[in-house]
Amino acid sequence: MRVEVTIARTTTLPPGAIDALACELSRRIEQQFPDFANRVQVRYAATNNLSVLGAGKEAKDRVSEILQETWESAEDWFSEP
Repeated sequence: MRVEVTIARTTTLPPGAIDALACELSRRIEQQFPDFANRVQVRYAATNNLSVLGAGKEAKDRVSEILQETWESAEDWFSEP
């Protein structure tokens, strides 16, 4: 399973936010899917999107929930450099 998250270039994020999101999302996904460590990529693109490759619908739905939870709790895990 590979997870790719793209964030619209028009979204203003603080410095280091993309890397911090990738690390936190990787950590949370690894807790649920330990066999898929270090297979998360977060980057800027034209639009916001989540792709979960090589997984069934249930896993994709769970990854989507994890992303939503991670994004909503950013104030808990993200601190600007």
